[in-house]
Amino acid sequence: MIRRLTLFKDVFDNKDKIILRDYLALERTKLANERTFMAYLRTSLYMVLGGIAFIQLEDFKEIPWAGYAALGISIILIVVGLYRYLQIRHRLKNYYASNNETDQS
Repeated sequence: MIRRLTLFKDVFDNKDKIILRDYLALERTKLANERTFMAYLRTSLYMVLGGIAFIQLEDFKEIPWAGYAALGISIILIVVGLYRYLQIRHRLKNYYASNNETDQS
């Protein structure tokens, strides 16, 4: 799993001049990145609610570990989602900055 997360370290370096279509594609990518982060956040919050509800249920008092496992998974989801969001945002900022420098030259 950790190896899979490090695959996002590949950096694409474009030598061509960026055109309007490329700017629009970058904007769509930024919006998709935000939407993906919101999906991670939503899933994490559902896991928190499910974990708390599972802990509070009277019929399942003999297996409270399932609720605590859901809370743990929730924390992992939010950390992975935030890590991926910030990493892609950083890469897009670098891409914008490098292309703006070449456009002004």
